[in-house]
Amino acid sequence: MAPAEHTVTAARAEILSGITLLASERVAIAAATGRTLAHPVTATRAQPPFRAAAMDGYGVRAADSGRGPFTVLGEAAAGRSYAGAPMRAGGAVRIFTGAAVPAGVDLVVPQERARREGDSVLLESAAHPRSNIREAGVDFGAGEMLARPGTRLNARHIALIAASGTATVEVTRRPRIAVLATGDELVQPGTAAAPHQIFDSVSFGVGASIGEWGGEALPLAIRPDSTGAIADAAADALRRADLLVVIGGASVGDYDVVKQSLARVGLGIAFERVAIRPGRPTWFGRAAGKPVLGLPGNPAAALVCAHLFLRPLLAALLGREAEQGSATAILEGEVAASGANECYPRAVATRGDDTLLRVHPCDNQDTSLLSVFAAANALIRRPANAGAAASGERVEVLWL
Repeated sequence: MAPAEHTVTAARAEILSGITLLASERVAIAAATGRTLAHPVTATRAQPPFRAAAMDGYGVRAADSGRGPFTVLGEAAAGRSYAGAPMRAGGAVRIFTGAAVPAGVDLVVPQERARREGDSVLLESAAHPRSNIREAGVDFGAGEMLARPGTRLNARHIALIAASGTATVEVTRRPRIAVLATGDELVQPGTAAAPHQIFDSVSFGVGASIGEWGGEALPLAIRPDSTGAIADAAADALRRADLLVVIGGASVGDYDVVKQSLARVGLGIAFERVAIRPGRPTWFGRAAGKPVLGLPGNPAAALVCAHLFLRPLLAALLGREAEQGSATAILEGEVAASGANECYPRAVATRGDDTLLRVHPCDNQDTSLLSVFAAANALIRRPANAGAAASGERVEVLWL
């Protein structure tokens, strides 16, 4: 059996071992925002596919100089072929932004620098440092890869793919993640709560995080601290989901019924604790061939460990790199020595007028406080056995 307590690095490695990429599906680009690309998108033709005018004006030959007058031979508009007379010396073509530039034209003089008189046009000067012509393929060429597998598609990617004429893309199926909250003390928000009960919040925070990270949360009804109820819910979840996240019931003692319950559906434990604060009771195993992640019941501990362990697990299922960004910041305030656990105090990071990143640890690090977690935008990472850090020292921060 694996050691009972893992480091953060070892726990993450164990969680990611054996994870395989989910199957792909084809979707319309209008529905692809936030999805993860499974196959590359390659341009079938150049963009633009022709030499195009970059502004409204008059197309002339660069070899012609002076003010003119130039004879207007015809008009080139966007979306229509030029039907005027062939370009010749002293000739000009009235042209509009985005129109295909007729053969022989190699300079577009902006209309603000022109004065039209019937079929003639006078120019301030035909000489200009810019041609105001976009060459064919200046954006991308035929056969060029526009987006690589593993890319999480955003609005900019969608616009680029659409410009290539591609209407559908192959994306990784969204991971279906069942979220099971346990505990006699929990009730659903919007229902009546007894004096000794609290509203479930963690499963909603974890579910929202799953959606932000590209997955599909399958919330389950709260289960009491009953072996049979938890086992039945887990069995159903493992049939429907790619991954089961269990919240709560991870403490030691007579009321730790979660692992007993999951043993009924074949749970094999990989590790039972992580050397981390907050979140030491985090555990991981596999049942029915699927990963099962156990998160603590305290909100801040659960959400910190979701960022550290669930987020990279989703990324692996989707075939993309984890998006957990980090930076170095100047500490404003103090953090205590970490002891044997890797520590992640909640904090607020800001960038001042001097552009330096500074981070202030939240005053109250009680793991039950959601108000503190909601106000934070970063975690300060302190390695195990690190000494206390004072104001002015540089520390590593992870963005929430």
